[in-house]
Formats: sequence, C-alpha cells, structure tokens
Amino acid sequence: MASLVEELLVCLKKEQEAYARLLDMSDGKRQTIIKGQVEQLEAITAQEEEISSELKNLENKRTGILRDMAVVLGHDGEQFTVTKVIEQLDAQPKEQQDLTEARDALVDVATKMQLANAQNSILLQQALEMVEFDLTLFKSLKQAPETANYDKNAYNTGELLSSSFDTSQ
Repeated sequence: MASLVEELLVCLKKEQEAYARLLDMSDGKRQTIIKGQVEQLEAITAQEEEISSELKNLENKRTGILRDMAVVLGHDGEQFTVTKVIEQLDAQPKEQQDLTEARDALVDVATKMQLANAQNSILLQQALEMVEFDLTLFKSLKQAPETANYDKNAYNTGELLSSSFDTSQ
C-alpha cells in the first residue's frame, strides 16, 4: 500500500506541474490574443495540446492507481477518489498530510486554469466578433446601392451607382 500511496503522490505532483505550465502559457496566450498574433497563438496551442496529452496520460495513471488501492483496501467496484484514500490513511498521518497537500495544490492550480480558460475564451469570442465586424464593414464599403434601371424586358440591370462626389470643393 505504501508504494501505491507514493505512486499516487508522484502522479498528483506531476499533474499539478503540468497544469502550472499550462497556466503560465495562458498568460502568454492572453497577450497573443490581444495583439492578434495568429502564428504565435498557433504555436502556443500546439504546446498546450502536448501538455493536455500528458495530462490525459497522468489522469489514466491516477485512475489506475486508485483502482489498485480500492482492491487492496477491499473497496473493489467502488468509485475511489483521492479524498477517500486520504480518509483511509488515518494510521499514516505523514502520507495523509502529503496527499492532502498534493490534492489541494492540484485543485488550486486547476481552478486557476479554469478561470484563465474562461477569460481567454471571452477574449477569443470578442476577437472573432471584431473580425466579423471588420469583414462586414469592408464588404459594405465596396458595395454601392443598385440603381433602379430596368432593361426592355423589365428586369433590373443591377448597375451600381458610381460615386462622382468631389471632395476637393
């Protein structure tokens, strides 16, 4: 059981470190979004995908360790969490404290990451709205109203008004 606790502790710390790296990257991502640097945003996103893959592997490992702990402690078939493991370690206060600290650090950094993701999502949505506005504006600048000219078959000719406004007056 002690080796499983140690393995779980190492896994939790690695997860916390990976989330901390993502959190650091999100600050740079925020500035990149604000400045509209698409190439840099793509590079950051690629790095985030690598870390996310690493986090998924760590999550699978943690789930496996918890499953093994459930079997050892006689809770087979039951959903076993880090909190339940901590509760089961009353006889081992040092391991209990280490796991509690690792869990709390992981929860803290994951919460901060969630907040940063929400902020970046809002920034991206605003950036997309601005691009859409710009595109609409540029389209409307290039279009002039159609004239009401009809051909001999009573079809609109679709001619556009030409601007002959002289700004030098």
